Amino acid sequence: MSRKRSVRVMAPGKINVSFRMGPQRLDGYHSVASVYLAVSLYEEVTATVRDDDRITVSVRNGSTLPLELDDIPLDESNLAVQAAQLMRSMAERPTGVHLDITKRVPIAGGMGGGSADAAAALVACSALWDTGFSREELVRIASDLGADVPFAILGGVAVGLGIGDQLTPALARKDMNWVLVPASFGLSTPKVYAMADQLREEAGFDATEPEGVDPAVLKAMHAGDVDSLANAVGNDLQAAAMALAPELADILELGVAEGALAGLVSGSGPTLGFLVADRLEAEDLAQRLSDVAGVAALPVHGPVHGARIMA
Repeated sequence: MSRKRSVRVMAPGKINVSFRMGPQRLDGYHSVASVYLAVSLYEEVTATVRDDDRITVSVRNGSTLPLELDDIPLDESNLAVQAAQLMRSMAERPTGVHLDITKRVPIAGGMGGGSADAAAALVACSALWDTGFSREELVRIASDLGADVPFAILGGVAVGLGIGDQLTPALARKDMNWVLVPASFGLSTPKVYAMADQLREEAGFDATEPEGVDPAVLKAMHAGDVDSLANAVGNDLQAAAMALAPELADILELGVAEGALAGLVSGSGPTLGFLVADRLEAEDLAQRLSDVAGVAALPVHGPVHGARIMA
């Protein structure tokens, strides 16, 4: 039987419905306790066999919004390339491969777009080279690539501990609807964490290791109770993101004034997420934010599946 010449995989971006940050660890990372939600904004990677042994990558914009593709590296610093290299080191009969990435998740927006690329590349190359790895094995392998990559493979809802890579699936009884407002700029995740540490130091706040997420968040998601969830969402990085980008505060205030049940910075930002009651309200709020503030706004829902082979 002939081997596949091309595999296409889609993997979702995510938002952090809840995010607690501990003190900086000796390895430079921070311990976290987060609730991840995979949302209906997908990265797409097509892995195609090359006739030589090189790993190459190209990137295109699949979004209705402008994305700064020039900021994405096309060398070994690209996380999708690293995923292909990692899988090739484990495959019995690897080949060269070209990774064609179609981006839809905001770049440097705190939604794990680069991690979704890596997850999709890992799954695609595993299939392309017939490794036989299960999804559970791929999730474990993905932890070598960064904290958000395993979740992009898993999808759905999960509690993340450690540096976010210790994942435990959670249940959501129904779809949650959100409106995402990407910024026209990115924020460096290390800079946001550093600012969070600085703000805590200035306030004399002694951070402790987070032992778990807020039970109210999981209870609300399991029950499908958006009103209770609105009262429980939170992000320890939000103040730092807004300190680096004060204009985010105005959009957050506007979104709530226009009817969102809650608004928060997604992860390290600068993408903003607004929780709404249903899909119709998501579409309406997205239009109102566009009309009133002239910002791009995307209605999405979640949870959705993790990285999946499409062809």
